[in-house]
Amino acid sequence: MLPDGWTLERLDSLATVERGRFSARPRHDPKYFGGETPFVQTGDVAGAQLYLRTHSQTLNALGLTVSKVFEEETILLTIAANIGATAITRIPTACPDSVVGIRPLSAATDLLWLKYALAFRREDLEAQAGQNAQKNINLEVLKPLRIAKPPTKEQRRIGETLSTWDHAIRTAEQLVSAGHRQLKALQQQLLIQPVMSGEWDLSALSEVSERIQRRANEEEVLPVLMISSGSGFVRQDEKYSRFMAGKSIENYIALDRGEFAYNKGNSKLYEFGCVFALRGYERGLVPNVYVCFKLMPSLNAAFYEHLFRADYLHDQLGALVNTGVRNNGLLNIRPADFLACRVPVPPVAAQNQIAEVLTTAARYVELRERDLDLLKLEKAALMSQLLTGKRRVKLPAAQTEAQA
Repeated sequence: MLPDGWTLERLDSLATVERGRFSARPRHDPKYFGGETPFVQTGDVAGAQLYLRTHSQTLNALGLTVSKVFEEETILLTIAANIGATAITRIPTACPDSVVGIRPLSAATDLLWLKYALAFRREDLEAQAGQNAQKNINLEVLKPLRIAKPPTKEQRRIGETLSTWDHAIRTAEQLVSAGHRQLKALQQQLLIQPVMSGEWDLSALSEVSERIQRRANEEEVLPVLMISSGSGFVRQDEKYSRFMAGKSIENYIALDRGEFAYNKGNSKLYEFGCVFALRGYERGLVPNVYVCFKLMPSLNAAFYEHLFRADYLHDQLGALVNTGVRNNGLLNIRPADFLACRVPVPPVAAQNQIAEVLTTAARYVELRERDLDLLKLEKAALMSQLLTGKRRVKLPAAQTEAQA
């Protein structure tokens, strides 16, 4: 049920809805590119937040003859691949047919409010996409989209309120990015440069650690864990929403808190696999294809956690890989070869100092990422309330009287 003063309107009664175009064949012919007009793809729109700030390509004068250019202050909405992503242009922008341009028909429809109203309907649009290899929607789906429309002044206040949240989110993203850059610079300065300059002795992992192949006791009930390259150890049933180990769990390794495991599956973050220490659990089961080990007690485990997170072993592991051979999707690196990789062994005092600095920097990034996640959750909740009228924005008394 709509709030008082709200109406349910078709999108094409509120705005023009036009599809982009790029009829060049072949599509990547360089003679069309390299001018001054941005040419955006669905990924550019999906990567934006409120306004379109970056673009991956430009078109020249010839390219503009085979494309559709949308003027500034146009809402771009993707109808293929990243369906329903939205962003507002700030300069004339060319788009292919996978992007639609939407502009309010009159001042009675606020641009910012309409952008958020469309973003709020993204899941609905995705649900209407076909089940082909690449999902997509067309103008026949988009134009009749029903949108709950408040009075114009309320639209403006809703748009202003949500854009304030987007500004806060963008600021938080910049803090996260700055934190990651600082952490990477510290890793280079404190971990990589001393090795390159020969300041520290190097030892094989087998010389400073002990391999672990223990099994759990029959009466133990332990969480089944796996390594995510982005976050370390996670429960298998939480990552995949189901238990996948099956009978093979009998051969899983029981890992204790603070012990390490090497996952030799490659990823975007770690081309030749990643190493993490078990944190967050006192004990857990991990696949027996992981190479598990514990460091000598005299070493600072946190120092080596930072060393492995900095992908210090990348080049050594890369030299071991035969790219023509895989074993169930895993890199063909034998445990003995992994444990033969050499790591720096600086004095314990240096390990302690470096670990403290890097742990502080990593904690800063973690807290900024948590702040960002909370801002996004709070904005999503606020959007749901404001765009459905469950929560009404307050208008100045004069505006309220004029609106009435």
